[in-house]
Amino acid sequence: MVCRAQEYVFFLHNRYLQEFDLQSVHPEYGRVEYQEILDVFRKQKFTVFSDIRPKGSSGDDYAQKVKRQIDSLLSKGVKPNHITVVGTSMGGYIAQYVSSLLKNKNIKYVFIGCCSDKDYLDPKSPTYYGSILSIYEKSDDIGRSCQMMKEKSGSSVVKYKEIELNTGLKHGFLYKALQVWLEPTIKWAKGED
Repeated sequence: MVCRAQEYVFFLHNRYLQEFDLQSVHPEYGRVEYQEILDVFRKQKFTVFSDIRPKGSSGDDYAQKVKRQIDSLLSKGVKPNHITVVGTSMGGYIAQYVSSLLKNKNIKYVFIGCCSDKDYLDPKSPTYYGSILSIYEKSDDIGRSCQMMKEKSGSSVVKYKEIELNTGLKHGFLYKALQVWLEPTIKWAKGED
């Protein structure tokens, strides 16, 4: 029997969960299924790093925190291709900055519902490094395709895939522990895609 090396997932949640209680219900999208999402990763045997950011947290500061956590894993001998940073909405923006800070082409990222065309035009926008999976919802007017940011990043992106969903749930798709985005995320993190 072949034992797989341990896989690590850093899950960075959306802004709503940062600003409101875990049991709060968004008027349009419902409750953020944070624990259910983490449970899906744990059932797949990932070691999961995630916490609820304090209200008013700075995305830049949090990206630095995640960078330090990943640097610590790397210093302990964890191979970078066994680390995946997954972010939804604001968490996806933070994940983009983690990629830009680490500059490690062997780490995997999943950006979910977090890109916009204006990001491409912002000179302060991050440069992507590593293997990037972008997932967005067709009916979402907040998070769109990351393709332009991928192109802006050039050769620092070693692998790129994008998935457009069509759930009709708008930005609320990322509030739910839906297989339609969790399954491709898990495959990406396991290196099966």
